[in-house]
Amino acid sequence: MIEFFFDCSSPWTYLALHNIQPLAAQLNEPVSWRPILVGGIFNSVNPSVYAMRENPVPAKRDYMLKDLQDWARQANLKIVMPPKVFPVNSVKAIRGCIWLDQQDAAAPSKPAHSQQMLTFATAVFEAYWSREEDISQDAVLADICQSTGINVRAFFNGIALQSIKDQLKANTEEVIRRGGFGSPTMFVGDDMYFGNDRLSLVRSAVLLKRR
Repeated sequence: MIEFFFDCSSPWTYLALHNIQPLAAQLNEPVSWRPILVGGIFNSVNPSVYAMRENPVPAKRDYMLKDLQDWARQANLKIVMPPKVFPVNSVKAIRGCIWLDQQDAAAPSKPAHSQQMLTFATAVFEAYWSREEDISQDAVLADICQSTGINVRAFFNGIALQSIKDQLKANTEEVIRRGGFGSPTMFVGDDMYFGNDRLSLVRSAVLLKRR
């Protein structure tokens, strides 16, 4: 199984979530989707991110923006960088991913690959990174719920549950404990891979473990 730790506040995670799905399907390998709060990771083990944002290297920044657009074009995604609100508080959206994942798991049909959660997460990425909508706002999240067939009242009641908050904290602490420092962080067994551009290594790791 591929474990995929993610936060919706990263454009590289948007790319990776999009790109890993056909890869997993090709490999016939399930993905365990693990929502995290990347700000918690930065605060705990990777504060250099904040320093880089405050004092970027111009040439490196310009290349990163070009690189992002190259990857977006290859994936046929529209990514606007940076959005009007950046960085964004994604905690409610990420709690929503956890709550929806649990709803999927409890459903009688047990939809494969947490489909409702994936649909919602993808819609959150699109709202923020393609349309520059502030996903920290309840009204934006309510619109996303309505567009993806999720009961708005149940959603907001669900993300307020202490058990959901605790699970988000546990997921974030787990990825830190296992060596993670950002989003997306992926694992194949104990082997960690960071970033959209490491998906080819994820593929090789899956195949290697089957030998």
